[in-house]
Amino acid sequence: MLNIVVVSDFAHVEGGNSAVALSSAIGLADAGHRVTLLSAVPPIDPAVEKSVFRVVCTGQHAIADDPRRMGALVQGLWNRTARRAMENVLGNLDPHQTVVHVHGWTKALSSSVVRAALSRKFKVICTLHDYFSACPNGSFFNYSTNTICELQPLSGSCIASQCDRRHYGQKLWRVARQVVQNHFGGLPGEIRHFIVVSPFSERILKPFLSPDSRIYHVQNPVQASYQDPVAVEANSAFVMVGRIAQEKGPQLFAEAASQVGCDAVFIGDGDQRADVLRRCPAAKMLGWLSREEVTAQLKYARALVFPSLLYETEGLAVSEAAALGIPAIVSDASAARASVIDGVTGSWFKAGDSRDLARKMVAIREPQRAWAMGRAAHDQYWKHPRTLDRHIKELERTYEKVLAC
Repeated sequence: MLNIVVVSDFAHVEGGNSAVALSSAIGLADAGHRVTLLSAVPPIDPAVEKSVFRVVCTGQHAIADDPRRMGALVQGLWNRTARRAMENVLGNLDPHQTVVHVHGWTKALSSSVVRAALSRKFKVICTLHDYFSACPNGSFFNYSTNTICELQPLSGSCIASQCDRRHYGQKLWRVARQVVQNHFGGLPGEIRHFIVVSPFSERILKPFLSPDSRIYHVQNPVQASYQDPVAVEANSAFVMVGRIAQEKGPQLFAEAASQVGCDAVFIGDGDQRADVLRRCPAAKMLGWLSREEVTAQLKYARALVFPSLLYETEGLAVSEAAALGIPAIVSDASAARASVIDGVTGSWFKAGDSRDLARKMVAIREPQRAWAMGRAAHDQYWKHPRTLDRHIKELERTYEKVLAC
């Protein structure tokens, strides 16, 4: 039995990062380990509270939601309360039998929790769910130009660039946070163990990690149960699942759908909803749905469209669709392409090119092609299903290697 401290900004599911953190905490506890969840933002998920040994939640706001704006800015740089909470958690634990697993720190906890663990000589491993360990805005994306950013993080050009989705003041605060994180938090430079969720994200992030870092490949779990593949050849709708935000490419999908004249369904919501409807008036906007409702809607899909302009770190929706036997059309510049065999289980389209996306959508409207891709996607996924049980076993093997170093 190991002591495992799972670190997540949120004590409940708030996006993919926290979903993985909390599900793994429950799975590890069920496997017999002594799991503590350290988080900042309530409420506490009842399933987690019931399963794990201990939940420590500092009861703070997420930085973006904190009405005390000056306090929020300070907390985001260095959260003293969270550091003390981590020190208290580690106080009675044996460093030789304990792993501190960091999932999220940028929304509330700050890198102060990492410093607390490193200072006490505990083994720390960090899952790189995003790009905040290297890039101030966490995505290597320029929100002003709507393009991938290739500037060296924290270089003069980077600092001068207004790449933030809000304003330049926010960018400068993120730069300050990155400096604090790098030089005081010890992240990523002093951490020696990292989990990557795709070869794509490893390629992007590896140059920013310490040369003696150890990198482990542990895929995030997919919540899916086996069932016969969906008869996609009988369906007509193309579906996007995710935030309706500029960087996720919903306008690109809307333009392509208008060119093709097909049914376009958007599951999710965001500030670009009106613009999507302007570009594709016939689009169906379903808003945010439960996981069960998403699965039900996907069963009417011809294909999933993943048009993100971001690198992403994997694109979990693509695997979730494949588990149902639904092929995906994904950007060739995103990590999601690793989950699609081009021309076999789906298609890649040229990033940012609505015409090429439209061409790939037209191609998959051919019934036999859709049928073949859907079956291939289903077969490929279920050869090595990404179950929570498999995820937990991979984590256990990884933790053993971390403690042996």
